[in-house]
Parts: sequence; C-alpha cells; structure tokens
Amino acid sequence: MTSEENSRILLLGATGYTGGLVLAALLRRGARPVLAGRNAAALAALAGRHGGLDHVVVDATRPASLRRHLRRGDVLVTTVGPFERLGYPVAEAAAEAGAHYIDSTGEVGFVRAVRDRYDERARETGAVMLPAFGYDYVPGILAGTLAARQAGAAVRTLDIGYFATGPLWRGISQGTRTTMRDGLTLPSPTWRGHRLVEERTASLVHTFSLGSRRKSAFLVSGTEVLFLPSDFPALADITVYNGWFPTLSRPLTLISSAVNTLTGLPGGHRLADALTFPLTLGPAGGPDATERARTRSYVVAVASAGAPGGAPLAEVHLEGPSAYSLTGELMAWAAESLVGRSRGAAGVVGPVEAFGLETLQAACAEMGLAAV
Repeated sequence: MTSEENSRILLLGATGYTGGLVLAALLRRGARPVLAGRNAAALAALAGRHGGLDHVVVDATRPASLRRHLRRGDVLVTTVGPFERLGYPVAEAAAEAGAHYIDSTGEVGFVRAVRDRYDERARETGAVMLPAFGYDYVPGILAGTLAARQAGAAVRTLDIGYFATGPLWRGISQGTRTTMRDGLTLPSPTWRGHRLVEERTASLVHTFSLGSRRKSAFLVSGTEVLFLPSDFPALADITVYNGWFPTLSRPLTLISSAVNTLTGLPGGHRLADALTFPLTLGPAGGPDATERARTRSYVVAVASAGAPGGAPLAEVHLEGPSAYSLTGELMAWAAESLVGRSRGAAGVVGPVEAFGLETLQAACAEMGLAAV
C-alpha cells in the first residue's frame, strides 16, 4: 500500500468553534480525521463523542511537534489563530513534510508571509497550501474569476463586495468581532496599477447594486488581490470591500481615520481600544445552528474597463449559507479532495489554481453557494 493510500486528515483546533464546524462537515462526508491539539483531556472527550476518533497531542508553536505526525500526502487542517501569532510553525511543518495544508485565516498579511516563506519549499515537497480557504476568501475569488472571464480581454478593474442577510450582529462570532475591530488599525493590501499597495482600512466606501437595493461597503483586505492578478494579467486594479453593516460603512471611515491617528501617538493604543470597544460587543462564542440558518452570505464581483462612470462589463452575484457554515463545508471539501493527492499544482496557491474553476464552482454549488 502506498503512502498516499495511507494518507490522513489531521484537524488542528477541533475543540474550537470553527474547528468544530469543520469536524462536523468532515464527519458528514464520511471522513475520520485525526484530532490534534494541546489539551489531551478535551481531545479525548471530543474523540469519544464521535466514535473514538484517533487523536494526538501536539504543540502548535513547535514545527517538530507536528512533523512527527505528518507524512507526505496527509492533509493538515488548522483553525488555530490568531494566525500571525500561532500560524507560522503549523504552515512550516506542512511545507517541510510535504503534507497539504488548509487554514481558516482571514489575515491577509499572514497569507502574504506564508507565500513568501513557504511557497518554494512546498513546491519542492509537493505540498498544496491553501491559506484562507473559507468564507474568507473563496467566494470572492470565485465571483471575481467568473466576472473577469465574462468581461473578457477588456477587463481592467474588479470590485468585490462581501455582504450578508439576516440579523447579522447576533450571527457573527466573538472572534470575528474582535478581528474586525483589530483590522481597523492594519493596512489593507489592494492591487493598484498592476502592483500591491497598502491602503488604510475603511478609507474607501463603494456602493454595490444588490437586486433592487444599493448597499455601501468599506475597503478591507482580501486574498483576491494576491491570487487573481496571476490569472488575469490585464487586471490593473482589484479592491475588496465589506458590506456586512452597510449603514456603518461611512461612519467607519471616520473611526478608522481616528484610530490610525491615535495609534501613532504615545499611549494612543489604549485610547484606540476604548474607541473601538463597542464593535466587539455581542454574544460570546459563535452562532449556533439556528442563528446560522437565519443569516446568509452574499458576494458581488463587478468587472469593468476602468473608465470613470463606465458601465460594468460583467457582474456576478453569489448567495450561499452562513459564513461559518460555508467555511466548515469548504475546508472539509478541500481536505477530502486533497488527501493522498500527489499530482497537480503545488505550493501556496489560490482555490482556482488548486482545483480548477469548473470543479470549484460545482463544489460550491453543492454547498449552496451559487449564482443568483
């Protein structure tokens, strides 16, 4: 029996909120992942509740601890963040072992660094590395790819907006609220004039048409700016926006400006934290199944020739399940698709390069993410 036939899925972070969603999605697909983490008692209890899954105790901050449990062709799935603080040893272990890698980060700076640090080694070992393979940012890459293809050779600009329906404030996790707050002090990479530049988060507001309604969204970071330019060299500009709370988009431009000014002053970080603290208020943990069912994701990609005031060349609108449900399903599908894989794209790649557009689009449709 080959090593590929013995390949396993290792799930790091299964005892957490997002990890639990990935585990549930894997089990629904018939997979039996190996649970990995630092809390032996919690792992054993979780493994027992699911029919005695294998589990291993590892230190995610030490690559060698993970390497002992990884073989070429395995898939390492991690939901352990913040990734800027805890993610690099995990990515390094996968690249060195030739194990495929999937994470749930929304931190674009981390994705850039993973590509810079581990892409070459992953190509050497045959590892496929898929950072940010969840609601952040697979739907936007899929919508952007479809819109750019429909626009054809004239496409120069992509504007991508993330929206949601339903009572969203109760439908997002404590971790997401904290990430959104912290993100106001971090620059957002954008693709401008065929190169990556950094702009102040929420410094721009863009209005999208969603059916008969128009909704505002503010500038954020997104891995679309990292992966789409190589597929569409004619694209000069790519910008990603968040429209979860459209009425807050313009006020957030002022808050962002104030926060970034404060953080440059002595003692300013404490004042900035106090100013943005209300953004973190809400229920602890993450939304349960009932709340997730009340909230749906909606992503728009608008392709244009770049002329001011010009009509769009193409628009793609995708609607699907809750951001959290979709993330769990996407990561589980990718893990199942990669386990034992020994051919195809390797290195730090985007979802289209990893699986092909038709395969990715079909898989997303099966999860309920489809054009509207």
